[in-house]
Amino acid sequence: MMLAFRGMSMKRTLVYALILSLVSAMMALFTGLNSAKAADPAIPIPPLTEEFKQSPLPNVIVVATGGTLAGKAADQTSFQNYRAGTYLMADLVSQLPDKQKIADVSTYQFGNKGSGGYTLADLYDLALSVDAALEIYDGAVVTTGTDTMEEIAYFLDLTVRSEKPVVVTGAMRPWDVIGTDGPANLYNAIKLAGSGKTTSFGTVLMLNDVIHAAREVTKSNSHRMDTFETPMLGALGYIDEKNIRIYRAPGRALKAGQPDWATPFDLKTIAKTQLPPVEIAYAYQDAGAGAINGFVAEGAKGIVTAGTGAGGLSSKMGTARSEAIKKGVIFVTTTRTGSGTMYGGSNGIIAGDNLNAQHARIMLTLSMAFSSDFNTIKNWFATYGTQDVGPL
Repeated sequence: MMLAFRGMSMKRTLVYALILSLVSAMMALFTGLNSAKAADPAIPIPPLTEEFKQSPLPNVIVVATGGTLAGKAADQTSFQNYRAGTYLMADLVSQLPDKQKIADVSTYQFGNKGSGGYTLADLYDLALSVDAALEIYDGAVVTTGTDTMEEIAYFLDLTVRSEKPVVVTGAMRPWDVIGTDGPANLYNAIKLAGSGKTTSFGTVLMLNDVIHAAREVTKSNSHRMDTFETPMLGALGYIDEKNIRIYRAPGRALKAGQPDWATPFDLKTIAKTQLPPVEIAYAYQDAGAGAINGFVAEGAKGIVTAGTGAGGLSSKMGTARSEAIKKGVIFVTTTRTGSGTMYGGSNGIIAGDNLNAQHARIMLTLSMAFSSDFNTIKNWFATYGTQDVGPL
């Protein structure tokens, strides 16, 4: 019996040993996979250097997408004849004087072209890149072309999860012409991001020394350097050399540190292919039904109308909208006037508050990517899209 017992013990020992070796092998494989993943991250944000870790200065990363700021002109007086998105951001930052006085600066070259060349799927990747950068850095500057800068900025405002400062900037003149605004805008954007003064503001836009909320700013002139304005509400503040003055804050700043500071639009929970096609239909005297009908025929899931006055449409456009709503298309009402608030709404139609048409399109695109329920989307427009300030 003793021999039998010993035999059973030896068998058990061998079984236990085999199990332990299998577990060890699996753990080694898992660790190896994790190590490989860490060594090859999906978003190659540069790590902080040891020098930056020891520095008392804030660390700021410039996420570059190109635009006029990185443009190469035909000659030094060609303000309009240039190739956007030519110079690399690392080279431009290296040319900035006195940057060592305001921040430790790193760069990440996301892309290098005009702002209009980016798709919404690209903006999906850009927002995830900014959030990845803010896991490491104190603040981020995003450089873009000015043509669709307000839309890119608002997309980031609605999707970046971090409350750290995000400052979008660019230029109206290319980097290498006389009188260029590029270096000053880049320098001040880095200064603003490093100051922390717009923490919990969401994304802000800064050009020509003026700070604007991404939700409300718009490009108002095709050539002037003071092109960006915030109708009715005005700028958030200004930068005057060493002085950064903030005179008002976006409504979401009141929710700093709270769970509902961030919007429901967490891009990590959806695929970029889930961003639906949303279009803009412009109203005018006796406007036809062709724009709305054409958008629906091409598969638009949502349409923003830039209406006359308080959102008015011609009878033909109104009829086309009614037919489209029957097919499940969601509409948002805005005004073509440049400012003013839309109220009310009805089945299939959402009031766009004071969002302009291009901002409302970004809001509707993201809302429809995360929900197909009309009332949910309408509520998001009334809360995250409106930014109304309640009782304090």
